[in-house]
Amino acid sequence: MKGPLFYSKILLFGEYGIIRDSKGLSIPYSFYKGALKKDQNPDHAAIDSNLNLRKFVQYLSTLDRSLVTFNLDQLQNDVNGGMYFDSSIPQGYGVGSSGALVAALYDKYAQDKITVLENLTREKLLKLKAIFSGMESFFHGKSSGLDPLNSYLSIPILITSQDNIEATGIPSQNTNGKGAVFLLDSGITGETAPMVSIFMEKMKQEGFRSMLKNQFIKHTDACVDDFLNGDVKSLFSNTKQLSKVVLNHFKPMIPKQFHAIWKKGIETNDYYLKLCGSGGGGYILGFTEDFQAAQTALTDYKLEVVYNF
Repeated sequence: MKGPLFYSKILLFGEYGIIRDSKGLSIPYSFYKGALKKDQNPDHAAIDSNLNLRKFVQYLSTLDRSLVTFNLDQLQNDVNGGMYFDSSIPQGYGVGSSGALVAALYDKYAQDKITVLENLTREKLLKLKAIFSGMESFFHGKSSGLDPLNSYLSIPILITSQDNIEATGIPSQNTNGKGAVFLLDSGITGETAPMVSIFMEKMKQEGFRSMLKNQFIKHTDACVDDFLNGDVKSLFSNTKQLSKVVLNHFKPMIPKQFHAIWKKGIETNDYYLKLCGSGGGGYILGFTEDFQAAQTALTDYKLEVVYNF
């Protein structure tokens, strides 16, 4: 047996900011994907995944039933029968590995589920987000529910505040364009929970809170608007400002060996780097008006294009 595919996601803008009501923009990334599966001869990865699923099933049985109910007997039977999540999505890379698993389980086992085909009102999107937040908290301690939502719907999602999310269209890619959004592989696995706790600790300082509001969120919101409006010139100027703010105020979230190349991008304008997810490792997101120049400057790293301008 093999279930439907669920894709990874990329939060283009809004990491950390959406906790404080900044805008955010999340897009599906079909390069990585996962599906529920059963095999006659499971390998180590499948056996590991199955063991994790067993713990997850226990957790799902404790969720508030007024929020969501599952066909737990069927789920338990399938897991006892060796079902696992077969995924190419790297874990700890900020591209939503747990989100895809949550989406797959909801799709197959939730009762009275909200389907992708119905008219997705704001109420339904918020209800899905709340369900996914509850489910994904098993992995991260506290989850916004956005990763699974993106994976489940497989469409770009615009976040305008905590209680306001909508499906959105993004300008179609210019496949011959020189500019690009790309992923840079840091080669290190990041853990979400410790990064979020560093952030929460910093939030206790008034100076940090005011920087967040007056610089970080201001530029994040502008980047989202520029991207959706296709204003590439303004987008790069705001992304540069955002990259500076992150380098100055979110240093612990940037692996040490990347501080210098982060700064170099801002100085040369060959590329601008930003966090992809919570940081601490995994992927780093890059924006460039000339992908070849960025490739030359970052010749030691593996880059993957996500979107072309």
